Amino acid sequence: MIESLLHLDEVLTLALNGSHSLYADGLFTTITATSTWLPLVPVLLYVLIRNNDFKRLGVVVLCLALCILFADQVASGIFKPWVQRYRPAQDPSILHMVDIVDGYRGGLYGFFSSHAANTFSVTTFVALLVRRRSLSLMLVSWALLNCWSRAYLGVHYVGDLLVGTLWGVVVGGLLYGAYHRLFPMPASVPSWSEQRFTVTGYRVAEADLLTFSFTLIYLYIAFAALW
Repeated sequence: MIESLLHLDEVLTLALNGSHSLYADGLFTTITATSTWLPLVPVLLYVLIRNNDFKRLGVVVLCLALCILFADQVASGIFKPWVQRYRPAQDPSILHMVDIVDGYRGGLYGFFSSHAANTFSVTTFVALLVRRRSLSLMLVSWALLNCWSRAYLGVHYVGDLLVGTLWGVVVGGLLYGAYHRLFPMPASVPSWSEQRFTVTGYRVAEADLLTFSFTLIYLYIAFAALW
């Protein structure tokens, strides 16, 4: 049973890995780079500052930091050295079948994916915090693209990404649950402001600003891969 699952994992990973397109190579290399997404940080901070008093803001920022800390450290600090599952690009059994981009192979071990855990923990927390559908869809697309980029580059098996995703959702959900106990959602949104605020009290215009910022970065990625 386990051998069959591992074989399926290899097949799925190789199906998602690489291509004969230099454009796709550039696209996924840009997607996987942390620096690509850094411009979103000041926009997110602006949205948080505009919609929270000082106490709430401090707790939200702390929760986001803990999302990344717990997601990343459990993956990188505990599971990778403990499980010691090779990355596809490092695995002696399949490394010669894996397409590599610009010689990038990642570290030796890949179970489970820190990228998947980090992005899905933040996605889950922010989506629950703001409750704006368009933003939630954009956040999920961001996390999924990051996961796909890791399989495309051959540095994670699909199984690494699935487990990282599940862990990220758990971390983000638990931290939002802790935040919600401290700061429950408003009992109701006044009818006159239903179009201006989400159910959690965030201004729709500022949530949409974050969505628009994601869109701009997607456009940058699409064009940057041409250079």
